[in-house]
Amino acid sequence: MTNMTGSSRRIALLGIPIDMGASQRGTLMGPAALRTAGIKPVLENLGIDVLDHGDISIAQVVPATDPIPAKANNYRDIQAWIRALSPRAYDLTTSGAIPIFLGGDHSLSMGSINGVARYWHERERELFVLWLDAHADYNTPLTTMTANMHGMSAAFACGEPGLDGLLGDEPRASISPAHLDLFGIHSIDPLEKKLVQDRRIAVADMRAIDEFGVSVLIHRVLERVRARNGVLHVSFDLDVLDPGIAPGVGTTVPGGATYREAHLVMELLYDSGLVRSVDIVELNPFLDERGRTARVAVELIASLFGQQITDRPTPSNALEPDRI
Repeated sequence: MTNMTGSSRRIALLGIPIDMGASQRGTLMGPAALRTAGIKPVLENLGIDVLDHGDISIAQVVPATDPIPAKANNYRDIQAWIRALSPRAYDLTTSGAIPIFLGGDHSLSMGSINGVARYWHERERELFVLWLDAHADYNTPLTTMTANMHGMSAAFACGEPGLDGLLGDEPRASISPAHLDLFGIHSIDPLEKKLVQDRRIAVADMRAIDEFGVSVLIHRVLERVRARNGVLHVSFDLDVLDPGIAPGVGTTVPGGATYREAHLVMELLYDSGLVRSVDIVELNPFLDERGRTARVAVELIASLFGQQITDRPTPSNALEPDRI
Protein backbone atom coordinates (compact mmCIF):
# COMPACT_ATOMS: atom_id res chain seq x y z
CA MET A 1 0.00 0.00 0.00
CA THR A 2 1.32 3.44 -0.88
CA ASN A 3 1.37 6.35 1.46
CA MET A 4 -1.54 8.63 2.25
CA THR A 5 -0.84 10.71 -0.83
CA GLY A 6 -1.38 7.82 -3.24
CA SER A 7 -4.33 7.70 -5.61
CA SER A 8 -5.13 4.10 -4.64
CA ARG A 9 -5.96 4.89 -1.01
CA ARG A 10 -8.75 2.92 0.59
CA ILE A 11 -10.57 3.56 3.86
CA ALA A 12 -12.86 1.21 5.75
CA LEU A 13 -15.41 2.78 8.11
CA LEU A 14 -16.77 0.73 11.00
CA GLY A 15 -19.21 2.03 13.62
CA ILE A 16 -18.99 0.91 17.24
CA PRO A 17 -22.09 2.28 19.01
CA ILE A 18 -20.95 1.75 22.58
CA ASP A 19 -21.63 4.08 25.51
CA MET A 20 -21.33 1.87 28.59
CA GLY A 21 -17.69 2.80 29.18
CA ALA A 22 -18.54 6.37 30.19
CA SER A 23 -20.72 7.85 32.92
CA GLN A 24 -22.65 10.00 30.42
CA ARG A 25 -24.74 7.94 28.00
CA GLY A 26 -25.29 8.95 24.39
CA THR A 27 -22.09 8.14 22.48
CA LEU A 28 -23.89 5.16 20.92
CA MET A 29 -25.32 7.78 18.54
CA GLY A 30 -21.84 8.94 17.56
CA PRO A 31 -21.36 6.76 14.44
CA ALA A 32 -24.70 7.90 13.00
CA ALA A 33 -23.84 11.55 13.69
CA LEU A 34 -20.49 11.25 11.93
CA ARG A 35 -22.18 9.70 8.92
CA THR A 36 -24.85 12.42 8.93
CA ALA A 37 -22.07 15.04 9.03
CA GLY A 38 -20.78 13.54 5.79
CA ILE A 39 -17.63 11.64 6.70
CA LYS A 40 -17.92 9.27 3.72
CA PRO A 41 -18.57 11.83 0.94
CA VAL A 42 -15.99 14.24 2.39
CA LEU A 43 -13.31 11.54 2.19
CA GLU A 44 -14.48 10.43 -1.24
CA ASN A 45 -14.09 14.01 -2.47
CA LEU A 46 -10.39 13.64 -1.64
CA GLY A 47 -10.10 10.81 -4.16
CA ILE A 48 -10.28 8.05 -1.57
CA ASP A 49 -12.20 4.80 -2.05
CA VAL A 50 -14.37 4.56 1.09
CA LEU A 51 -16.29 1.45 2.10
CA ASP A 52 -18.70 1.79 5.02
CA HIS A 53 -19.08 -1.54 6.81
CA GLY A 54 -21.96 -0.27 8.94
CA ASP A 55 -22.05 -0.78 12.69
CA ILE A 56 -20.56 -3.80 14.37
CA SER A 57 -22.96 -6.19 16.10
CA ILE A 58 -22.49 -8.19 19.29
CA ALA A 59 -25.53 -10.39 18.72
CA GLN A 60 -23.43 -13.48 18.02
CA VAL A 61 -20.94 -13.01 20.85
CA VAL A 62 -21.18 -15.87 23.35
CA PRO A 63 -21.25 -14.50 26.93
CA ALA A 64 -17.96 -14.90 28.76
CA THR A 65 -17.59 -16.53 32.16
CA ASP A 66 -14.31 -15.06 33.44
CA PRO A 67 -14.42 -13.35 36.85
CA ILE A 68 -15.64 -9.76 36.70
CA PRO A 69 -12.96 -7.40 38.03
CA ALA A 70 -13.76 -5.08 40.89
CA LYS A 71 -14.18 -1.44 39.87
CA ALA A 72 -14.92 -2.02 36.20
CA ASN A 73 -18.40 -0.72 35.46
CA ASN A 74 -20.47 -2.58 32.85
CA TYR A 75 -17.60 -4.99 32.35
CA ARG A 76 -19.60 -7.80 30.74
CA ASP A 77 -21.29 -5.51 28.20
CA ILE A 78 -18.04 -3.81 27.23
CA GLN A 79 -16.31 -7.16 27.02
CA ALA A 80 -18.78 -8.30 24.36
CA TRP A 81 -18.01 -5.22 22.23
CA ILE A 82 -14.25 -5.64 22.61
CA ARG A 83 -14.35 -9.35 21.78
CA ALA A 84 -16.36 -8.55 18.65
CA LEU A 85 -14.24 -5.59 17.59
CA SER A 86 -10.69 -6.91 17.93
CA PRO A 87 -10.98 -9.58 15.19
CA ARG A 88 -12.86 -7.15 12.93
CA ALA A 89 -10.08 -4.59 13.38
CA TYR A 90 -7.56 -7.27 12.45
CA ASP A 91 -9.52 -8.28 9.35
CA LEU A 92 -10.02 -4.69 8.15
CA THR A 93 -6.31 -3.97 8.52
CA THR A 94 -5.50 -7.18 6.68
CA SER A 95 -7.64 -5.99 3.76
CA GLY A 96 -5.12 -3.22 3.04
CA ALA A 97 -7.58 -0.43 3.85
CA ILE A 98 -7.02 2.17 6.53
CA PRO A 99 -9.70 1.42 9.14
CA ILE A 100 -11.49 4.31 10.82
CA PHE A 101 -13.39 3.20 13.91
CA LEU A 102 -16.39 5.43 14.57
CA GLY A 103 -17.34 5.65 18.23
CA GLY A 104 -18.73 5.28 20.67
CA ASP A 105 -16.80 5.91 23.88
CA HIS A 106 -13.07 5.41 24.23
CA SER A 107 -13.35 1.91 25.67
CA LEU A 108 -13.66 0.73 22.05
CA SER A 109 -9.91 1.38 21.62
CA MET A 110 -9.22 -1.71 23.72
CA GLY A 111 -10.51 -3.71 20.75
CA SER A 112 -9.46 -1.55 17.81
CA ILE A 113 -5.83 -1.17 18.91
CA ASN A 114 -5.55 -4.82 19.88
CA GLY A 115 -6.66 -6.01 16.45
CA VAL A 116 -4.52 -3.50 14.56
CA ALA A 117 -1.47 -4.26 16.74
CA ARG A 118 -1.86 -7.99 16.13
CA TYR A 119 -1.75 -7.41 12.36
CA TRP A 120 1.40 -5.27 12.47
CA HIS A 121 3.18 -7.47 15.02
CA GLU A 122 2.70 -10.46 12.72
CA ARG A 123 4.51 -8.45 10.04
CA GLU A 124 7.27 -7.48 12.45
CA ARG A 125 6.33 -3.81 12.40
CA GLU A 126 6.01 -1.76 15.56
CA LEU A 127 2.70 -0.01 16.21
CA PHE A 128 2.81 3.40 17.84
CA VAL A 129 -0.29 5.11 19.23
CA LEU A 130 -0.92 8.85 19.32
CA TRP A 131 -3.53 9.43 22.03
CA LEU A 132 -5.23 12.77 21.33
CA ASP A 133 -7.27 13.28 24.48
CA ALA A 134 -7.94 15.61 27.38
CA HIS A 135 -7.45 12.59 29.64
CA ALA A 136 -4.64 10.04 29.89
CA ASP A 137 -7.05 7.06 30.08
CA TYR A 138 -4.25 5.16 31.83
CA ASN A 139 -6.22 3.92 34.82
CA THR A 140 -6.60 0.30 35.86
CA PRO A 141 -9.21 -1.22 38.19
CA LEU A 142 -6.70 -0.61 40.99
CA THR A 143 -6.17 3.10 40.29
CA THR A 144 -9.51 4.31 38.93
CA MET A 145 -11.59 6.82 40.84
CA THR A 146 -14.78 6.23 38.82
CA ALA A 147 -14.59 2.58 37.64
CA ASN A 148 -15.55 3.82 34.15
CA MET A 149 -13.73 1.67 31.60
CA HIS A 150 -13.24 4.37 28.97
CA GLY A 151 -10.60 5.69 31.37
CA MET A 152 -8.69 2.38 31.23
CA SER A 153 -8.32 2.00 27.47
CA ALA A 154 -4.75 3.30 27.02
CA ALA A 155 -3.55 1.24 29.97
CA PHE A 156 -5.14 -1.89 28.54
CA ALA A 157 -3.54 -1.23 25.14
CA CYS A 158 -0.15 -1.14 26.87
CA GLY A 159 -0.69 -4.48 28.61
CA GLU A 160 -1.39 -3.24 32.13
CA PRO A 161 -2.94 -5.89 34.40
CA GLY A 162 -6.44 -5.85 35.84
CA LEU A 163 -8.57 -6.65 32.78
CA ASP A 164 -6.73 -9.80 31.77
CA GLY A 165 -9.79 -11.82 30.72
CA LEU A 166 -11.40 -9.04 28.68
CA LEU A 167 -10.55 -10.49 25.24
CA GLY A 168 -11.55 -14.06 26.01
CA ASP A 169 -9.92 -16.34 23.42
CA GLU A 170 -8.87 -13.43 21.19
CA PRO A 171 -5.05 -13.01 21.25
CA ARG A 172 -3.85 -10.01 23.22
CA ALA A 173 -1.42 -7.85 21.26
CA SER A 174 -0.23 -5.10 23.57
CA ILE A 175 2.01 -2.22 22.60
CA SER A 176 4.96 -1.02 24.63
CA PRO A 177 4.33 2.01 26.88
CA ALA A 178 7.30 3.53 25.03
CA HIS A 179 5.15 3.49 21.88
CA LEU A 180 2.32 5.53 23.42
CA ASP A 181 2.22 9.32 23.17
CA LEU A 182 -0.37 11.16 25.27
CA PHE A 183 -1.05 14.44 23.48
CA GLY A 184 -3.20 17.37 24.59
CA ILE A 185 -3.68 16.04 28.13
CA HIS A 186 -5.16 18.49 30.62
CA SER A 187 -6.81 16.21 33.18
CA ILE A 188 -5.25 13.23 35.00
CA ASP A 189 -6.06 11.36 38.22
CA PRO A 190 -3.43 11.18 41.00
CA LEU A 191 -2.75 7.42 40.92
CA GLU A 192 -3.03 7.42 37.15
CA LYS A 193 -0.39 10.15 36.98
CA LYS A 194 2.01 8.08 39.07
CA LEU A 195 1.49 5.05 36.81
CA VAL A 196 2.15 7.14 33.70
CA GLN A 197 5.33 8.48 35.30
CA ASP A 198 6.44 5.02 36.42
CA ARG A 199 6.03 3.71 32.84
CA ARG A 200 7.89 6.78 31.49
CA ILE A 201 5.16 7.44 28.94
CA ALA A 202 5.65 10.46 26.71
CA VAL A 203 3.19 13.22 27.61
CA ALA A 204 2.61 16.45 25.72
CA ASP A 205 0.15 18.26 27.96
CA MET A 206 -1.43 21.62 27.20
CA ARG A 207 1.38 23.42 29.07
CA ALA A 208 3.91 21.86 26.67
CA ILE A 209 1.72 22.73 23.70
CA ASP A 210 1.47 26.34 24.89
CA GLU A 211 5.23 26.50 25.39
CA PHE A 212 6.56 24.67 22.32
CA GLY A 213 3.65 24.55 19.88
CA VAL A 214 2.04 21.51 18.28
CA SER A 215 4.43 21.42 15.32
CA VAL A 216 7.56 20.76 17.37
CA LEU A 217 5.83 18.19 19.56
CA ILE A 218 4.16 16.27 16.73
CA HIS A 219 7.43 16.15 14.80
CA ARG A 220 9.05 14.54 17.85
CA VAL A 221 6.42 11.80 17.77
CA LEU A 222 6.78 11.25 14.04
CA GLU A 223 10.57 11.10 14.23
CA ARG A 224 10.37 8.30 16.81
CA VAL A 225 7.92 6.32 14.69
CA ARG A 226 9.97 6.78 11.53
CA ALA A 227 13.24 5.86 13.28
CA ARG A 228 11.76 2.44 14.16
CA ASN A 229 10.15 1.92 10.74
CA GLY A 230 6.88 1.91 12.65
CA VAL A 231 3.28 2.70 11.81
CA LEU A 232 0.90 4.99 13.66
CA HIS A 233 -2.58 4.55 15.08
CA VAL A 234 -4.36 7.81 15.94
CA SER A 235 -6.87 7.57 18.77
CA PHE A 236 -8.78 10.84 18.56
CA ASP A 237 -11.00 11.72 21.51
CA LEU A 238 -12.99 14.83 20.71
CA ASP A 239 -12.65 16.10 24.26
CA VAL A 240 -9.05 17.04 23.44
CA LEU A 241 -10.62 20.08 21.76
CA ASP A 242 -11.69 23.12 23.71
CA PRO A 243 -15.39 22.87 24.64
CA GLY A 244 -15.97 26.15 22.84
CA ILE A 245 -15.49 24.40 19.50
CA ALA A 246 -16.54 20.87 20.44
CA PRO A 247 -19.30 20.90 23.07
CA GLY A 248 -20.74 17.50 22.14
CA VAL A 249 -18.72 15.33 24.52
CA GLY A 250 -19.55 13.98 27.95
CA THR A 251 -16.31 14.90 29.69
CA THR A 252 -15.54 18.48 28.65
CA VAL A 253 -12.42 20.05 30.16
CA PRO A 254 -11.73 23.78 29.65
CA GLY A 255 -8.45 24.79 28.06
CA GLY A 256 -8.28 22.25 25.25
CA ALA A 257 -6.74 22.49 21.81
CA THR A 258 -7.92 25.23 19.48
CA TYR A 259 -9.48 24.63 16.08
CA ARG A 260 -6.30 25.69 14.30
CA GLU A 261 -4.00 23.64 16.57
CA ALA A 262 -6.09 20.55 15.90
CA HIS A 263 -6.00 21.08 12.14
CA LEU A 264 -2.24 21.54 12.22
CA VAL A 265 -1.85 18.24 14.07
CA MET A 266 -3.90 16.49 11.41
CA GLU A 267 -2.06 18.18 8.54
CA LEU A 268 1.32 17.17 9.93
CA LEU A 269 0.13 13.60 10.41
CA TYR A 270 -1.04 13.54 6.79
CA ASP A 271 2.31 14.87 5.58
CA SER A 272 4.12 12.08 7.45
CA GLY A 273 2.40 9.24 5.60
CA LEU A 274 2.60 7.12 8.77
CA VAL A 275 -1.05 6.85 9.86
CA ARG A 276 -2.56 3.42 9.21
CA SER A 277 -5.63 3.38 11.49
CA VAL A 278 -7.82 5.84 13.40
CA ASP A 279 -10.35 5.97 16.25
CA ILE A 280 -12.87 8.81 16.51
CA VAL A 281 -14.44 8.61 19.95
CA GLU A 282 -16.63 10.28 22.59
CA LEU A 283 -18.94 12.18 20.23
CA ASN A 284 -22.22 12.52 22.09
CA PRO A 285 -24.87 14.04 19.78
CA PHE A 286 -27.27 14.33 22.73
CA LEU A 287 -24.94 17.01 24.15
CA ASP A 288 -24.03 18.66 20.85
CA GLU A 289 -25.27 21.95 19.38
CA ARG A 290 -26.97 21.29 16.04
CA GLY A 291 -24.30 18.84 14.93
CA ARG A 292 -21.47 21.29 15.52
CA THR A 293 -19.02 18.82 17.08
CA ALA A 294 -19.74 16.17 14.45
CA ARG A 295 -18.97 18.65 11.68
CA VAL A 296 -15.72 19.69 13.35
CA ALA A 297 -14.73 16.02 13.68
CA VAL A 298 -15.34 15.40 9.98
CA GLU A 299 -13.39 18.53 9.03
CA LEU A 300 -10.42 17.34 11.10
CA ILE A 301 -10.52 13.85 9.63
CA ALA A 302 -10.54 15.45 6.17
CA SER A 303 -7.32 17.29 7.13
CA LEU A 304 -5.85 14.01 8.36
CA PHE A 305 -6.39 12.53 4.90
CA GLY A 306 -5.20 15.41 2.81
CA GLN A 307 -7.68 18.26 2.61
CA GLN A 308 -5.76 21.52 2.29
CA ILE A 309 -6.62 25.14 1.68
CA THR A 310 -3.82 25.42 -0.89
CA ASP A 311 -1.83 22.77 -2.72
CA ARG A 312 1.75 22.59 -1.54
CA PRO A 313 4.51 20.04 -1.97
CA THR A 314 4.40 17.07 0.34
CA PRO A 315 7.70 16.22 2.08
CA SER A 316 9.63 13.61 0.13
CA ASN A 317 9.70 11.19 3.05
CA ALA A 318 5.93 10.93 2.84
CA LEU A 319 6.16 9.89 -0.80
CA GLU A 320 8.17 6.76 -0.14
CA PRO A 321 6.22 3.50 -0.46
CA ASP A 322 5.28 1.71 2.70
CA ARG A 323 7.62 -1.17 3.43
CA ILE A 324 6.01 -4.27 4.86
